[in-house]
Amino acid sequence: MQHLPGGSYTMGSERFYEEERPLRPVRVDPFWIDETPVTNAAFAAFVAATGHRTLAEIAPDPKDYPGLDPALAVAGSLVFQPTEAPVQLHDHAQWWAFVEGADWRHPTGPDSSIQGLEDHPVVHIAFADAEAYAKWAGKALPTEAEWEFAARGGLVDAEYAWGDELSPGGAILANFWQGMFPFATLKPDGKFRTSAVRSFPPNGYGLSDMIGNVWEWTRDWYAAAQTVKRSCCQAVNPRGATIGESYEADAVRIGRKVLKGGSHLCAVNYCQRYRPAARHPQMIDSATSHIGFRCVSRRAA
Repeated sequence: MQHLPGGSYTMGSERFYEEERPLRPVRVDPFWIDETPVTNAAFAAFVAATGHRTLAEIAPDPKDYPGLDPALAVAGSLVFQPTEAPVQLHDHAQWWAFVEGADWRHPTGPDSSIQGLEDHPVVHIAFADAEAYAKWAGKALPTEAEWEFAARGGLVDAEYAWGDELSPGGAILANFWQGMFPFATLKPDGKFRTSAVRSFPPNGYGLSDMIGNVWEWTRDWYAAAQTVKRSCCQAVNPRGATIGESYEADAVRIGRKVLKGGSHLCAVNYCQRYRPAARHPQMIDSATSHIGFRCVSRRAA
């Protein structure tokens, strides 16, 4: 872990997406944070010690999901599937598929494994799974404000974790989609999934993969931008919305937490959320092939 001194910064951005607005002054207390996302190897140690079963490994109870066909109540998770050609980007169902048997041990389906991926971020992690790991490790999940402070690496008002250019001098500084999402990748190895942690330079705080690779859970309930009040007063250790404010309209009433950092699926032509200010709502009972987490500790230095 790295110890961060805490301090003041301007949270949010006004250049990209509405939910990142408005800019607001924030201060966070000192804290410790994992240098990398939790890896498959680290999560395997947790499971071996506790016997924990992730949400993706447990078939859902149809009683909890009105209208769900009981025949579809099987264990599994959402897995990204590249399309064969360009598609309209308004319908994410074109590249996401629920795969029976997909989970953290089997990231792309029951015939896959994490052999050789021990140093990759663990994926298919629901919020409760991340919380359980953090508790076992004697840590916690970060608030959105702590996470964004850490991702900025000490830079002032920079749009990216390394400055104001996505690829300064052509350099690729994080694992994001290169090419036209969701069908064509320009990566030299042709791969479009996770990368080993520490594959890219750390930020100014010595933290790797704060941007790209996998989305990361925070402990805060999500609120749309309109519920955030613009203020000249500095918010100290701010927290997110209430669970009620986090519900999605006209959907099953399941709370949504804030994800941060973007993932390997963020691209110039889709989801430019490979930035510290970027945020995304995620239902707490959801797991996918691009969601992981890291932990913090608020103990004294």
